[in-house]
Amino acid sequence: PWGNMYEFTLTATFVVVALYLLMHRRFALDWMAPVITLFVLAVLMVDVLVLYEPVTPLRDALQSPWLVIHVVAAILATGAFTIGGMVSALYLVKERALGAGRGQTGYLARVPSLAGLDPLAYPRHAFAFPVWTFAALIAGPIWAQYAWGRYWGWDPKETWAFITWVVYAGYLHARATAGWKGN
Repeated sequence: PWGNMYEFTLTATFVVVALYLLMHRRFALDWMAPVITLFVLAVLMVDVLVLYEPVTPLRDALQSPWLVIHVVAAILATGAFTIGGMVSALYLVKERALGAGRGQTGYLARVPSLAGLDPLAYPRHAFAFPVWTFAALIAGPIWAQYAWGRYWGWDPKETWAFITWVVYAGYLHARATAGWKGN
């Protein structure tokens, strides 16, 4: 998964499924299987149709242990953020359905209560955030300095990695200091 977005996305979907399977029995996540399956299938279709690139050897600039550390941490954080994001989205869907007088039948009836969903999402984000911090703001710039001779260049990937970090920092800060819970 080191050379391009096709390989990264392919590996990240594997991590999403692996994390789901690790959490499945402990948290009784049978209800989440359709969401995981649809998400992974959709992402893999886009991956193959839009992002596909043939596998080629890494360029010399990419030959670094820091690249491996950076990408592994980024993939792990992406997988955990994805699981937490899915649970958070289901929270909002179920909350809206309950507010409209629905949500007691069909698929949403299988989804746990709002009070049961919130503690499932937050720990995934709290785990992924320090891993993302290490991947995007520590290992990534060290590798960039090694490969390109600069720590930060404000290219789109670097900029969006930083924006992602700021958004999650705000969310986790609000949860920890202001007692922000639920939606």
